[in-house]
Amino acid sequence: MTAFWISLIYIMVAEMGDKTQLVALAFATRYKATTVMAGVFVATLVVHLFSVFLGEAAGMALPVFWIKLLAGLAFIGFGLWTLRGDEIDDEEGLKASRFGPLMTVATTFFLAELGDKTMLMTVTVASQYQSFVAVWLGSSLGMVIADGVAIVVGKVMGRNLPEKLIKYGAAVVFILSGVYTIYEAFAAR
Repeated sequence: MTAFWISLIYIMVAEMGDKTQLVALAFATRYKATTVMAGVFVATLVVHLFSVFLGEAAGMALPVFWIKLLAGLAFIGFGLWTLRGDEIDDEEGLKASRFGPLMTVATTFFLAELGDKTMLMTVTVASQYQSFVAVWLGSSLGMVIADGVAIVVGKVMGRNLPEKLIKYGAAVVFILSGVYTIYEAFAAR
């Protein structure tokens, strides 16, 4: 149980104010809270499963530079995409509403989490405690709790903020996160 609680607390604290928490907040202003939470939940389970595996696997090396570089470029791409906006006709709108938001949130969150401090912290905790399931569940739950707070804040803010402000604010968060992630990749080299 120690590995579970350590993982939960460390990851929850590390996620507070992190770029992925800001991503969850931004998406909560645009999509249903349940959709955002489901996307975050799925991405978190997958990323933390991978992270715990890396932490426990002897001799495995995480190419942090390349993961951070690709994640940073993806963030800049998402920021530019947010600025451009989406134009879809009614037929495409039906397809997007069925699969779009959930996959958008899950994919974006997954990419944002690659090489992030919470992923690396999960790898570290897993390497120290060697308790696969406890670390996986604890780190995933800690992440979901922290991002759940962001989703609630995003929903409350979304009702009171103009759409253009949300659009430009989200684009700035994505682009700055991308630039910072690329900076971290080169600074760690």
